[in-house]
Amino acid sequence: MSQKLPHLNWLKAFEASARHLSFTHAATELNLTQAAISKQVKLLEQYLREPLFERRPRSLLLTKVGAAYLPKVRDGFERLAAGTEEVFGHRRSEVLTLRAPVGFSVNWIAPRLKTFVDRYPHRPIRVVSSVWGDEFDRERVDLDIQYGNGRWPGFKVDRLTWEVHEPVCAPGLIDGPAPIRAPADLAKHRLLHVLGYEEGWGTWLAQAQAPNVNAGQGLQFDTSLLAFEFAANGGGVALARSSLVGPMLENGRLVRPFDIPAPLNEAFYLMAPDDEVEHPDVPAFREWLLEEAHADPDNRRHMGVG
Repeated sequence: MSQKLPHLNWLKAFEASARHLSFTHAATELNLTQAAISKQVKLLEQYLREPLFERRPRSLLLTKVGAAYLPKVRDGFERLAAGTEEVFGHRRSEVLTLRAPVGFSVNWIAPRLKTFVDRYPHRPIRVVSSVWGDEFDRERVDLDIQYGNGRWPGFKVDRLTWEVHEPVCAPGLIDGPAPIRAPADLAKHRLLHVLGYEEGWGTWLAQAQAPNVNAGQGLQFDTSLLAFEFAANGGGVALARSSLVGPMLENGRLVRPFDIPAPLNEAFYLMAPDDEVEHPDVPAFREWLLEEAHADPDNRRHMGVG
């Protein structure tokens, strides 16, 4: 901002004094002394180089400048209060808060969430996205979804995905200048890596028996969404987890160059601390989420159910 704002305490003192037309009453409201309120208003007047009040023996009157400034100050406070309420107004006691990795939020939760909202229209929910597997934040979230081996001591854990990973790329890459016909052909292409996963290109290339492909070459991204988007634009070959890549395979922006899925030991899990009283909406949301997980065709296929 090119212009420095007056001190917030000065503005609070001015607004309260203008509303009461009294430094004494403003001081009572703000839990300050009358002298402190008078000084803060004086500092504001000095800063603005304009008198805001006419001081009379037993009362105050706004000057024309003060009367013109007052609605601007009130509007500023009202906007700040509205913005604070919008972002922070619903406390955990009111809104169930779920945190999940951004790729899982966008490609798995978002397409399904309407069914929960339709089933429970009066149970509000907040979904916040994360990039890395941060520690559970007990002050901000009620439930967390994390990727890993399912071993988190002190938490109730429910498995949400049974999946594989396999290469995906833009359709034009398969028959491009360096055609992709076998896993060994990946040596001529840029491999795209997503940080934070234990099982990556080395795991898949070993199963595909392609020892001559350098598993460490290529580019690194902090989310699957970025890697998929780069791959869809012909930038390279990404290694996709089946729970995350479905929408881009369905719309044809990405394709599988091989039918060589490699099973994964890691998965996405729903987590909640087992030593706290649950938010009242947790049981319904957990039940719905597990229903969706067990109905997921990819999950059923990789669990060997059908």
